[in-house]
Amino acid sequence: MIVNHVNDVGVVETKDEIVKQGPVHRKELVSSKDTGGFSVLLVSFGKGARLNFHVHDYEQILYVTEGKGIVATKDEEKVVTPGSVVYIAPGEAHWHGATNDSTFAHICMQRPGIRLAE
Repeated sequence: MIVNHVNDVGVVETKDEIVKQGPVHRKELVSSKDTGGFSVLLVSFGKGARLNFHVHDYEQILYVTEGKGIVATKDEEKVVTPGSVVYIAPGEAHWHGATNDSTFAHICMQRPGIRLAE
Protein backbone atom coordinates (compact mmCIF):
# COMPACT_ATOMS: atom_id res chain seq x y z
CA MET A 1 0.00 0.00 0.00
CA ILE A 2 1.16 3.54 -0.75
CA VAL A 3 -0.28 6.50 1.14
CA ASN A 4 0.89 10.04 0.38
CA HIS A 5 -0.52 13.44 1.28
CA VAL A 6 -0.51 16.28 -1.24
CA ASN A 7 1.08 18.62 1.34
CA ASP A 8 4.05 16.26 1.79
CA VAL A 9 4.98 16.11 -1.91
CA GLY A 10 7.32 18.66 -3.47
CA VAL A 11 6.21 20.76 -6.42
CA VAL A 12 8.19 20.79 -9.68
CA GLU A 13 7.79 23.25 -12.55
CA THR A 14 7.28 21.47 -15.86
CA LYS A 15 9.52 23.05 -18.50
CA ASP A 16 9.77 20.41 -21.22
CA GLU A 17 8.57 20.39 -24.84
CA ILE A 18 5.05 19.37 -23.80
CA VAL A 19 4.45 22.83 -22.27
CA LYS A 20 3.30 25.44 -24.79
CA GLN A 21 3.12 28.27 -22.25
CA GLY A 22 3.46 28.22 -18.49
CA PRO A 23 3.60 28.20 -15.67
CA VAL A 24 2.71 24.53 -15.24
CA HIS A 25 3.59 22.76 -11.99
CA ARG A 26 3.20 19.15 -10.92
CA LYS A 27 3.27 17.07 -7.77
CA GLU A 28 3.88 13.37 -8.20
CA LEU A 29 1.45 11.88 -5.67
CA VAL A 30 2.16 8.27 -6.68
CA SER A 31 5.23 7.41 -8.73
CA SER A 32 5.20 4.86 -11.54
CA LYS A 33 8.52 3.64 -10.10
CA ASP A 34 6.68 2.55 -6.96
CA THR A 35 3.73 0.90 -8.72
CA GLY A 36 5.30 -0.84 -11.67
CA GLY A 37 3.82 1.61 -14.14
CA PHE A 38 0.83 3.61 -12.87
CA SER A 39 1.28 7.21 -11.66
CA VAL A 40 -0.92 9.91 -10.14
CA LEU A 41 0.02 13.57 -10.56
CA LEU A 42 -1.51 16.84 -9.40
CA VAL A 43 -0.94 19.31 -12.25
CA SER A 44 -1.54 23.06 -11.78
CA PHE A 45 -1.71 25.68 -14.53
CA GLY A 46 -1.42 29.45 -14.19
CA LYS A 47 -3.93 31.64 -16.03
CA GLY A 48 -3.65 30.92 -19.77
CA ALA A 49 -1.01 28.21 -19.28
CA ARG A 50 -1.41 25.15 -21.48
CA LEU A 51 0.28 22.15 -23.01
CA ASN A 52 1.11 21.49 -26.67
CA PHE A 53 -0.75 18.80 -28.58
CA HIS A 54 0.59 15.49 -27.30
CA VAL A 55 -0.28 11.79 -27.16
CA HIS A 56 0.04 9.08 -24.53
CA ASP A 57 0.84 5.42 -25.15
CA TYR A 58 -1.82 4.42 -22.59
CA GLU A 59 -5.09 5.84 -21.32
CA GLN A 60 -5.07 9.07 -19.35
CA ILE A 61 -7.76 10.10 -16.89
CA LEU A 62 -8.06 13.66 -15.59
CA TYR A 63 -10.10 14.70 -12.56
CA VAL A 64 -10.50 18.49 -12.36
CA THR A 65 -9.93 19.86 -8.85
CA GLU A 66 -9.81 23.64 -9.32
CA GLY A 67 -10.51 26.51 -11.70
CA LYS A 68 -11.63 26.45 -15.30
CA GLY A 69 -9.74 24.65 -18.03
CA ILE A 70 -9.91 23.45 -21.59
CA VAL A 71 -9.33 19.92 -22.85
CA ALA A 72 -9.06 19.79 -26.63
CA THR A 73 -8.55 17.34 -29.46
CA LYS A 74 -7.89 18.34 -33.04
CA ASP A 75 -11.69 18.30 -33.59
CA GLU A 76 -13.18 19.83 -30.44
CA GLU A 77 -12.58 21.84 -27.26
CA LYS A 78 -14.40 21.26 -23.97
CA VAL A 79 -14.46 23.61 -20.99
CA VAL A 80 -14.00 21.66 -17.74
CA THR A 81 -14.54 22.68 -14.11
CA PRO A 82 -14.11 21.03 -10.70
CA GLY A 83 -15.72 17.60 -10.65
CA SER A 84 -15.25 17.01 -14.39
CA VAL A 85 -13.68 13.67 -15.30
CA VAL A 86 -11.96 13.30 -18.69
CA TYR A 87 -10.95 10.03 -20.34
CA ILE A 88 -8.35 10.31 -23.11
CA ALA A 89 -7.77 7.21 -25.24
CA PRO A 90 -4.26 5.97 -26.04
CA GLY A 91 -2.82 7.78 -29.06
CA GLU A 92 -5.48 10.54 -29.07
CA ALA A 93 -3.81 13.88 -29.84
CA HIS A 94 -4.94 16.43 -27.27
CA TRP A 95 -3.93 19.35 -25.08
CA HIS A 96 -5.18 20.71 -21.78
CA GLY A 97 -4.67 23.91 -19.86
CA ALA A 98 -6.21 26.90 -18.11
CA THR A 99 -8.54 29.44 -19.65
CA ASN A 100 -7.13 32.97 -19.95
CA ASP A 101 -9.18 34.17 -16.96
CA SER A 102 -8.65 31.30 -14.51
CA THR A 103 -6.06 29.05 -12.96
CA PHE A 104 -6.69 25.32 -13.40
CA ALA A 105 -5.68 22.09 -11.70
CA HIS A 106 -6.37 18.42 -12.24
CA ILE A 107 -5.33 15.05 -10.94
CA CYS A 108 -3.87 12.98 -13.73
CA MET A 109 -3.81 9.18 -13.67
CA GLN A 110 -1.65 7.54 -16.31
CA ARG A 111 1.17 5.18 -17.23
CA PRO A 112 4.49 6.47 -18.65
CA GLY A 113 4.74 7.18 -22.37
CA ILE A 114 4.07 10.70 -23.63
CA ARG A 115 5.30 12.56 -26.70
CA LEU A 116 4.43 15.56 -28.86
CA ALA A 117 1.72 14.90 -31.42
CA GLU A 118 2.68 14.99 -35.07
